[in-house]
Amino acid sequence: MSSRDFQMNGRSAVYGQRAMVATSHPLASEAAVGILHKGGNAADAAVAAVAVQGVVEPQMTGIGGDCFALVGQEGRKLWGMNASGRSAAAANAAALREEGLSKVPPHSGHAVTVPGAVRGWEMLLQEFGRLSWAEVLAPAIGYARNGFPVAPRVAFDWQGLVPALRVCEASEKIYLRAGAAPKAGDVMRFAQLAETLERIAAEGADGFYKGPVAQDIAAQVQAHGGLLTVDDLAAMQAEEVVPITSDYAGLEIAELPPNGQGIVALLLLEILKRFDLRGLEPLGVQRLHIHMEATKLAYSARDAFLADPQAMAFDAMELLRADHVDKLAGRIRMDGVLPRQQTQLLSPKSDTVCLSVVDEDGLAVSLINSIYKGFGSCITAPQSGVLLQNRGACFSLEEGHANELLGGKRPMHTIIPAIAMQDGRPSIAFGVMGGGYQPCGHAYVLSNMLDYQMDIQAAIDLPRVFIDEDSLALQAEAGIPEESCAGLRAIGHRLERVREPIGGGQGIVIDRNRGVLIGGSDPRKDGCAIGF
Repeated sequence: MSSRDFQMNGRSAVYGQRAMVATSHPLASEAAVGILHKGGNAADAAVAAVAVQGVVEPQMTGIGGDCFALVGQEGRKLWGMNASGRSAAAANAAALREEGLSKVPPHSGHAVTVPGAVRGWEMLLQEFGRLSWAEVLAPAIGYARNGFPVAPRVAFDWQGLVPALRVCEASEKIYLRAGAAPKAGDVMRFAQLAETLERIAAEGADGFYKGPVAQDIAAQVQAHGGLLTVDDLAAMQAEEVVPITSDYAGLEIAELPPNGQGIVALLLLEILKRFDLRGLEPLGVQRLHIHMEATKLAYSARDAFLADPQAMAFDAMELLRADHVDKLAGRIRMDGVLPRQQTQLLSPKSDTVCLSVVDEDGLAVSLINSIYKGFGSCITAPQSGVLLQNRGACFSLEEGHANELLGGKRPMHTIIPAIAMQDGRPSIAFGVMGGGYQPCGHAYVLSNMLDYQMDIQAAIDLPRVFIDEDSLALQAEAGIPEESCAGLRAIGHRLERVREPIGGGQGIVIDRNRGVLIGGSDPRKDGCAIGF
């Protein structure tokens, strides 16, 4: 594995022997390590960390969002969990079409689906945890009650989201100070959220989905035009699911099945396998061109077909059929740029946090928790302090579309944890955050490690390119060489430099040959990896 140049800015990968934590916020990483030292395992530590993140990274995640997880350990089968919530039972795309809408408004009650995260945390703790709710939530309660200093990247995001927070009186009151966002180092406290976390610590998940908290959430969603009811909240259940897998460079890459977009990451990897990436420069024109063209193809298939699996026209694994992938890969030209693809050519039948924890028993957790866009719907339930996600904005309002908004349905989901397996044992627990970027990021980070022999930190650090999902123009980070940008433009790509970094990422490699754990944490965020 390659190591970094110590004369250049960057981070070293973190090494430990007993346990490793990687999150996007230092307070969350510290909380997870503290739980491990108290006798908790990776599942306890993961829930403690993500609960802290819901307080200290409120623009990215929280108890008003959804959660997915993959858990692996030598000697037991890989375990997957889908804790994404459903639309209101009374929701109907036709009603919104009659209002003249072509998309679900992201800052309206219509965009709020049932928050699934707390049921997901409950399932993860029941299945694998050792500690009580009170022990696991204590760090998050402490930060919500006593305060925390705002981290630099969090402050940067917060500043750009001030206008959106003004759509809701409770959000403006809780998240703004005299109408302005806090600055890095300002101390924030969320008293109502602390009380809700204390209720969950005492009563379990029912303290969120039933009683005063559920009533507060339903009333606020309805006040903003939505249809969510206390019955919708009470019906929320997390689901154990069977992971889906595909091989890449000798590893078995495991993702979660739809309604998440893990299948898109696997499809993208399958397309990339048809090219000799190892002979190309990691930030060279050809490698970036192939990756972006493969991304266009995989994402076009996502947009056409991905939905709640009960609504899909075929099994998602059909997308990975060898003849289908060959057809898609064959459309990529090295001297030209693909247009948007027609549905019949894609058919096989013709703002988020991720974290990774590995403990001394080898239990590996990859967990991702999100409220979707920055501050989600920007609607906060005033009494409970629950900031609500806007996952319903992922629904289509197109009549007959597999992902059409209907009552009691899960939307197409962007957040995806991942684990790479070798010889039936977890090898890498990782995730790449960033909304739609995540499948592209999974494939990019894995290719950086497996095709270019980068360590986990270097693989996460490497500058990124992504597509604008509407225009298909390329978006390049500042670290992409200018000569590569010029070369991509010469092929026919429209390309622009982005103002903000693309996504984030966390990962842990299990090196069994040497008996060490190797952690990496994205410098695009505030977090860190900690091992011991």
